[in-house]
Amino acid sequence: MDNYDGFKKEVYDLTKIDLSSYKEKQMRRRIDSLVTKHKCKEYHDYVALLKSDKEVFDEFVNFLTINVSEFYRNPEQWDLLTKEFIPELIKHSGQNLKIWSAACSTGDEPYSLVMALSQHLPLNKIKILATDIDKQVIATAKVGLYNAKSIANVPADLKKKYFTPVGNSFQISEEIKKCVEFKEHNLLRDTYPTNYDMIVCRNVLIYFTDEAKDEVYDKFCKSLRPGGILFIGSTEQVINYKDLGYKRRYSFYYEKN
Repeated sequence: MDNYDGFKKEVYDLTKIDLSSYKEKQMRRRIDSLVTKHKCKEYHDYVALLKSDKEVFDEFVNFLTINVSEFYRNPEQWDLLTKEFIPELIKHSGQNLKIWSAACSTGDEPYSLVMALSQHLPLNKIKILATDIDKQVIATAKVGLYNAKSIANVPADLKKKYFTPVGNSFQISEEIKKCVEFKEHNLLRDTYPTNYDMIVCRNVLIYFTDEAKDEVYDKFCKSLRPGGILFIGSTEQVINYKDLGYKRRYSFYYEKN
């Protein structure tokens, strides 16, 4: 298969997802496996299929957006959030905190945020903005049905309080769902919201090029109020955080200067 550059342009025209911002070797390997699966010999054959078959198109977007998610992923980092950062944010901004879960995938992260905040605030005071590029995962997030592995790290009292067993799965409660507003958003293209107390974006930017990472971290910084916190994933680091306007509080927590 050749003309990957032409394919990237066609994908951008179709989806507004810019494949140039992803590490090419990794992304191309993932895409080639899909092209082969659908018995297409060339990229342009696959593009024709994307245009004509909605299921194939939805599968492609879902495949591009890496959705490996679980509640309270890296529990010790969430412990720090619950015990140190949330009280600090409340002290600064009161009860009406502005928190954004960026690239929220299937909702595990924003719902975890609501549960962590519920240990300090009444649910009717909690509002999380949760965004993702993939409308399919947003639809999944709105349903709020998860397997046992996804919710394994949820503290036992919260699990008991906010999840109902449904067969082999677990349904998150409506009262938690009501605290989250889901929207489609492309981190590399769309306008960012402003004056946020905290942005959580974990284990997503590892798939981006260094230039794209810097661009996103810079925009996150502009989205935060002074003293606002960026919470990133355990596999990530903001290498030039000082240049971008942050100070590092812990390995995965950065504060805007």
